[in-house]
Parts: sequence; structure tokens; C-alpha cells
Amino acid sequence: MSNASTQIATLEQAQEMGLRPEEFDQIKTILGRTPNFTEMCVYSVMWSEHCSYKNSIKWLKTLPKDGPHMLVKAGEENAGLVDIGDGLGCAFKIESHNHPSALEPYQGAATGVGGINRDIFTMGARPIAQLNSLRFGKLDNPKTKWLLEGVVKGIGNYGNAFGIPTVGGEVFFDESYQVNPLVNAMSVGLVENGKMISAKAKGVGNPVYIVGSATGKDGIKGASFASKDITAESAKDLPSVQVGDPFQEKLLLEATMELSETDAIAGMQDMGAAGITCSTSEMSAGGGVGMDIYLDKVPTRQEGMQPFEILLSESQERMLIVIKKGHEAEVEKIFDKWDLHAKEIGVVTEGPMVRYYMNGEVVGEIPAESLVLGGGAPVYEREYKEPAYYAENKKFNMNDVPEPKDYVVTARQLIALPNIASKRWVYEQYDSMVGTVNMSTNRKSDAAVVNVKGTNKAIVLTVDCNARYVNNDPEIGTQIAVAEAARNIVCSGGEPSAITNCLNFGNPYNPEVYWQFVGAIKGMSAACTKFQTPVTGGNVSFYNQTAKADGSTAPVFPTPTIGMLGVMKDKSLQMTLDFKYKGDLIFLLGTTQDEINSSEYLANIVGTLGSPAPSFNLEEEYQLQQCIKGLIKNSFINAAHDVSDGGLFTTLVEMCFPNDLGFDVVTDSEIRKDAFLFGESQSRVVVSVVEDDEDKFLDFVAEMNIPCLLLGHVTKGRCTIDEQNFGMIADYKELYDNAIGKEMSN
Repeated sequence: MSNASTQIATLEQAQEMGLRPEEFDQIKTILGRTPNFTEMCVYSVMWSEHCSYKNSIKWLKTLPKDGPHMLVKAGEENAGLVDIGDGLGCAFKIESHNHPSALEPYQGAATGVGGINRDIFTMGARPIAQLNSLRFGKLDNPKTKWLLEGVVKGIGNYGNAFGIPTVGGEVFFDESYQVNPLVNAMSVGLVENGKMISAKAKGVGNPVYIVGSATGKDGIKGASFASKDITAESAKDLPSVQVGDPFQEKLLLEATMELSETDAIAGMQDMGAAGITCSTSEMSAGGGVGMDIYLDKVPTRQEGMQPFEILLSESQERMLIVIKKGHEAEVEKIFDKWDLHAKEIGVVTEGPMVRYYMNGEVVGEIPAESLVLGGGAPVYEREYKEPAYYAENKKFNMNDVPEPKDYVVTARQLIALPNIASKRWVYEQYDSMVGTVNMSTNRKSDAAVVNVKGTNKAIVLTVDCNARYVNNDPEIGTQIAVAEAARNIVCSGGEPSAITNCLNFGNPYNPEVYWQFVGAIKGMSAACTKFQTPVTGGNVSFYNQTAKADGSTAPVFPTPTIGMLGVMKDKSLQMTLDFKYKGDLIFLLGTTQDEINSSEYLANIVGTLGSPAPSFNLEEEYQLQQCIKGLIKNSFINAAHDVSDGGLFTTLVEMCFPNDLGFDVVTDSEIRKDAFLFGESQSRVVVSVVEDDEDKFLDFVAEMNIPCLLLGHVTKGRCTIDEQNFGMIADYKELYDNAIGKEMSN
């Protein structure tokens, strides 16, 4: 072996690896010497933004993390864990795979799905559902179509083969994501209380095993790659994109589930970003121990791999397991049964050092604590300042926007916008029925409802974020993202429990980007506190920038994606969004503001991008949700659908589509008609009521002190507004269902 890996590192090498001069000095202080090349590689990935959260951890610590259902606090294990009753815990987490997907969309998205599922089953939880949140540039751009096609195929092919249903998600298009799409993947699993597997190493003398696939050169320095801007030169980093194998992952899942039934495991962690480096250091630091790792014992795909290549490889479908001494044969037998590698590569030692050996030579010796989040990794608070556009947006005046000349034409345009139209072109490529747990097929509930077999419960899941709102007002926009997630769960019959988040922002060294980040954290804290939905963990993805024609870059819309878990204690309480019967009464709950701020109508039909976020009041939202819960529990309504993207008109037609019904409604004369129909005022829900239940319904709503407006009634199939014929629902359904598919086939 070349001794290059043990040569003394230089400042120039450190900077090439993304470390700052002061960080290089800090490393020398920690070690009491200058690091060698291998050690510098280890620090470069573990102190990268992707692994260390060095520019975000200070603010992340301000998020609410305590709640009545929490079994594991944020950051303690591979994923959050929430008690859902009946002796079961629900593990769930969302993470990004943005940069890899920008360069190689199929594998970038596929390995994002594989990685987030491993986070779940390494805890001993069997994954039962997946969701995703996707962002792309303008749909009429050929590059967008290529990215969308690759990402959707990657998610579908990996998830379908792995055998876990994709039950929900969202897709959003805006030119800010033109070069840098966002691919956020969420996984959810169940585990019996008390059977969770910890990611902390323990037991001096216990053997350390690597299990699953062999280690190759794919994904080397992927964490560092994800910690810098996407540029024209980024294609040179294409080897940083990992390659996934869903069939191998399925074997790894089943082997892990079988292993979890034994008493052999002392700790287990997925190998995601930074590979062996991350799993060995985090498990050691978490357990207050050290490790001796023999890299020449790691099964590799190529001969002659250097120590840094083995340490930094992000080859997929691998995990690190600390085995209780004496159980080696038992573990090896299980993995042999599933035709997977299970190789002893080290041993747990007295802390604090992690030592890496190659052919008997020490190639790295580092205090584990110095590498990890909350340990010795650097922590920064960046400068932030309000961008000029924020004040400029406040000057927006709706009176400067003329009303539509033809409301019917505008309604048809709106329903065919890519952000409004059905995402069936996407979700029909996903298997939503495998496992027979999905109770919300055909998108008939505001959130995904997943059966918990053997109980009377279901879990309710959603991912939400209107990034345009967040861009126009980060604090209010993020409050709305949390509130909409909770509203979707409540309108489906569930009780919000906790969230995971994926925080997608631009370059943190840009003070205006950091201002967006800080505002989003403040908004999330306020909303999660109000709804009692603590943050269980998640992911921060900085450096999401879109290159411009002049060579400069601009940040994507700030996108703090909220993945929320709710519990439905009685499956008979599931509420759907579809109108049921001709003649049912249609009511609007909540207050409609006379505004079109940040709406799809304003942005993509009028063409005005700068405006404030929609008006929002947390207390009003909370009270509305309490009312909806009571209406469902008392069976006073037979459909509920929140008013969100596209406004009231979109909500009404979406409620008509499943049963080919229509509506006859009247607008509020005190509010401008386009604001009433197409504005995106928050804290509003449309419900339908059987005429015989009207009095009970109205009495309950009055008791809850919720604004209520009778809009009209359900009809056979025609849409009528203020006695004007807006056409047949079938015509809108044709536009809605096929808009994206037609554009993709052009």
C-alpha cells in the first residue's frame, strides 16, 4: 500500500476539501499534531455542512422537541420515534437527495429512497409507507422534463421493487429550481415498543460488523459534494452519485428484521453520507466508546482501494452493526441465509479514539466526539439580513390587478396549471397498494391514511410546503406549512402528533439566504408549539442554487418541507374529500380575506411574482382544526377538504371529481370575486352536510365560534357560480387529469 494516506496533510489540501483555514487549525489543536491525508479526508466529510450542520445547528436547537408521544428525541437515533398506542412505535424521517438528483436524477432519487428506508429499519422498525416532496423548474423546459422523468422513475423503480407503498407526496414547479431540483424522501415504519435498536455502540470488546453490499468507489465524498453549490463544473463530480440496488436492500431489510428478533445486537446504524467514517464515529461518540476498524477486512468491489476511498465510499445497502460478543456465528448464519456479506471489521474499545488500520498500519486515529454533530464539529451563526425584495413585496396592492375579463376562461387556465393539476402522471408510476395498508387510494383524503393491521388505528401522513409563501415571508410561510400539514391530517380524521422536516435553502454564507432560514425556524417553532407537534428530526440541505445565464447563481425558493405524522384512533372516523350526494349543502368554514397574495392565480396567470404571503393567524387556524375534529367525531359532515393552492374554486372541483358531481354556489359580495374564488386565504375548509343534519351542524359550528358561510349545494355535474354556468365537471376533470401528461409527451 502506498504511504500517501499517512503523509502529512497541507492547508492547501484542506481547503480543496472544503475546510476553512481556521478549521484546519482547530483540527491540529484537537489532534495535538497535523493530520495525515486520511484523517483530513475524514474531517472534511464529517465537518461538511451535510454531516455537521455547522451553519444550522444553533437554530435547530431552538425547535420544540418534547411532546406527550415522543419515544426518541431528535438527533438521538437514526429517525424519530413516536408512541401511537397499542404497544407500537412509529419511526419516521424525511431527508434530501437534491444534489445527486440534479446530476443523475434516476440514481439520485433511487438512492434517496433506499437511504431513508434504511434509517427506519436499522431501528428495528419495518417500513410500511413512503412519501416524497419534489421541486422542479418550469415544466415546459426540456431539462425539467428530463429531471422529472428520471426522478420519478428512480423513486418508482426502487420503491416498487423494495415493496413499500408510496402513499402520498407533492410536486411543485418554479423556475427557481431550474438547475437544482429538490428531491425529499420520507419513510415511515412500525416497531413494537421496547424493541427499538439503538444506533449507539456499547460493550468494550464487542465485535463490529459491516453487513450488506460490498464497498466500491461510488459516492466517495458525496457528503462534501452535497455541501457546495451546483455549477457548470458539477458534472465532474458525477462519480459522487451513488448507485442503488433495491433487491439487495430488500434482502438487507429481511435479514435485519430477523436479526432484530435475536438478542445479538448491541447497536446498528445505516451507512449513508460519509459511509464507514460516519457510522463508526457517530456510533462510538453516541455510546461514549471507541473502535478499532481494520479497513483491509472490508469487502470491496475493486482491488487496491485506498484507505480514504474505503472510509468515504457511500456505496448503498450497507450497515454497521455492533454484535454482543459470543453471537458472531448466529449473526453470520442469518446474513448467509440472505446471501449478504457479514464481515467482522473491528472491535469496540475504551473511548474516545476511533482508529483505522490498513494492513497492520494505523492510517487514522481520531477522537470520535470531535467528528460529530454536537461534539467537536464547528458551530457557526452566520450573518443575516432582510433582503430588499421583502419590503418591496409589501407594497403589492390588489387594486393594481384588474379582475379577469372572463372568469370561466381563468378557471380553466387555473385548473390546468402544473402546480394545481393532478399529479397522476407521477403517482401512477408508484405502487401505492403493495402491503395492502393504503386506505386513501385515488387521493380521496387530504392526507394519506395507512392501516395499522391488528388494531383499530391508522396513521395519517402528509408532506407540505408552499415555497412561494415561504419565499415571500419565511416566518409566516413556514407557519402555514406546518398548519396546512396539520389541517390535512385533521380533515382526514386524524390527530396531529409530530413532524420531521427537510430544510432546503441556498448558500448559508449569503446573509439574505440565512435570513430566510432563521425566519423559517422561528415560524416552525411557533406553529409546532401551537399544534403540539414536536420536531423528531430531519435534514438540512444548504447550497441549493440555480445557475443563471450570466454565470451567477441564485438560491432556490426556501423550502422547509414538513413531513407530519398523525394518528387516527378509530378507523371508522376516516373522512374523505369527495362530495357524496346531489343536494348536499356546501359550507365554507373560516374567514376569506380580500386578497390574492402569493396565489397560483397571481403568480402564474396574472404573472405577478412579488407579493406578501397570505394573511395567517395561528390561533384562528388552531380553533378551526378543533372544530373540524368535532364535526368528524359527531358525524355532522360527510366530506371535508382544505382550501389551499388554487383557492376555493380548486377545492370545489376537486371535491366533485371522484363522483362526477357538480356544485351551485354563490360568492361573497363583500369580497372581490377573484379573491374569493382564486385567492389562497388560509384557515379555510369546505365541508358538505346532509340537509337533515344542517341544524346540528350549524349549532356545533356556532358553539365553536367558527365563521361559517353557506355556499350552495351539490349538483349532478354542472358547475354554477353566481348563476353563471362555468361548464361541466367532466371538462374540468379532463384538463386536471391530463395537463402534466400532455406536457410531458410534447
